[in-house]
Amino acid sequence: MECEFPTVNATNDEIKAIFNDVKTIAVMGLSPDSTKDSYRVAEYLKNAGYTIIPVYPKEETILGEKVYRSLAEIPCAVDMVNIFRKPDALNPIADACIERGDVKVFWAQKGIVNNEAAEKAKAAGMRVVQNHCTMIEHRLIHA
Repeated sequence: MECEFPTVNATNDEIKAIFNDVKTIAVMGLSPDSTKDSYRVAEYLKNAGYTIIPVYPKEETILGEKVYRSLAEIPCAVDMVNIFRKPDALNPIADACIERGDVKVFWAQKGIVNNEAAEKAKAAGMRVVQNHCTMIEHRLIHA
């Protein structure tokens, strides 16, 4: 797979605003393995006061939170979807975010870029961040 350069991305000021506005974060691909980036980042965000909703194909709980198999299963509002999946998974995730209608932020983690999915999410009114780590960005703002 060819790596993409993000052509759709939030500015630093927009990223600051995202962290002020967001309360509930669905983490796509949140691993139960505490050595994985998805676990460490979600744990950090939970400790920073955000509500974390794990989305993972297995497990019943991760980080003490109920695990859902898909975005569609989550019964409460989702402010941000934080994605730890391969770039080719982003198009269906963008579609699922659009279908929910309540997702405000589509965030692809460090090393993850899919401009087609990002354009789709942006056109649907979401703020888009690609190739940035939520933990690193939050730490930079709150240092």
